[in-house]
Amino acid sequence: MTADEALLALQQREPIFHRPELGTDFASMVRDDFWEIGASGKIYTREFVLSVLSERQHQKTADIWQTSDFACRKLSDEYFLLTYNLTQDHTRQTRRTTLWFWTSEDWKIAFHQGTLVQS
Repeated sequence: MTADEALLALQQREPIFHRPELGTDFASMVRDDFWEIGASGKIYTREFVLSVLSERQHQKTADIWQTSDFACRKLSDEYFLLTYNLTQDHTRQTRRTTLWFWTSEDWKIAFHQGTLVQS
């Protein structure tokens, strides 16, 4: 798979965990060794992220977000680094990085980071 092919597939999956059309079985979307660095700089484990996502499912608030400036780099036959900008609620801007792992059947998330963009 080329970086361009991965880009087309992966930009449809971002922002991660905010695509209800992809389902809500978040545990199946991430690798067992998944971890995240939040916009605060805190490190989050797979278990913590899945717990927060489970709680979020019960809230019925609509997320307002817009993605832009996608780029994808092929790191190996299985790993692809996707970067993009995310604007939430028309004001909060973050630069996002997701390390995606291609299995023979589907995509899995290995790592994610969100960094606040300073004005």
